[in-house]
Amino acid sequence: MEKIFNEAKALIEGAGSPEAVEELRIKYLGKKGEVTALLKSMGTIAPEERKAFGMQVNKLKQDVEALIETKKSSLAGEGRQARLAAEKIDVTEPGRAHSPGTRHMITITIDEICAIFQNLGYSITEGPEVETVFNNFDALNSAPNHPSRDMTDTFYITENTLLRCHTSPVQVRILLEQEPPIKVLSPGRCFRVDTPDATHSPMFHQVEGLLVDEDVTMADLKGTLDLFAKRMFGDKVKTKFRPHFFPFTEPSAEMDVSCFLCDGSDKSCRVCHGSGWIELLGCGMVHPNVLKIGGLDTDRYTGLAFGMGVERTAMLKHGIDDIRLFYENDVRFIGQFY
Repeated sequence: MEKIFNEAKALIEGAGSPEAVEELRIKYLGKKGEVTALLKSMGTIAPEERKAFGMQVNKLKQDVEALIETKKSSLAGEGRQARLAAEKIDVTEPGRAHSPGTRHMITITIDEICAIFQNLGYSITEGPEVETVFNNFDALNSAPNHPSRDMTDTFYITENTLLRCHTSPVQVRILLEQEPPIKVLSPGRCFRVDTPDATHSPMFHQVEGLLVDEDVTMADLKGTLDLFAKRMFGDKVKTKFRPHFFPFTEPSAEMDVSCFLCDGSDKSCRVCHGSGWIELLGCGMVHPNVLKIGGLDTDRYTGLAFGMGVERTAMLKHGIDDIRLFYENDVRFIGQFY
């Protein structure tokens, strides 16, 4: 027994891993272990010696178990220390730099446009992106056979609901809910069936303006938009209005701004292509048929309306040549506009 104990002690104390200790436990205390074999040999011992022999074997078993437990605790402590050492953090080392977030260029442009018109007394009103055919077309004086009603141009959900093509339906909702004077601006997302390319997207943003009151004239419209252009692109910018057609305004116009990059002096200008003018937005006096939807007296009230593409405005102002850059979420692009 003394020989077994000394051998076990040497091997257990020299074990370098929990696995090695477990193997030694099996070697001495397992079903076929050396200490277990001594207990099984009790039947070969003379009856008068069995008690003393049994006590000695049990003591040997307890001593070996104690050695194993001590070694397991020692190895666990060493493993814990090694793990803590490996996981140690140097709190004096500089941390990893995280770049701050920033607003998206679309949001920045909408905020800039809204701020200009809010300073002119306009309030901000938004409407749903899923609209009725009535609000999107009928109430805006759109003819039943107008091409924009086709499924090749408009995303229909049901026969009577669709994804709005413009933010103009907000005008209808305002006319139905409020009494003049009305002075609102409505930014938001719009949808049209289109193939994505450098200048087109099936989802885009617009900002629509509406002013209805007594004695509102085309001069008010031109003065308002001229001031907006100067606030948005600089005091030297000039504006030009060209006759156009929109179902919901009469008369209608498109507004151009003078090229703020070359002023028409560079025939190779990437913004105006040498013409000196850039098409910016559509506008006009609210059609009497639209005012009648709100139950207004068209002999008493007149209104002006205008709408501009947010992406187009941002592209012109910042020299961006591909509308898809707004939607690809490349931080190298987004991070340029703080």
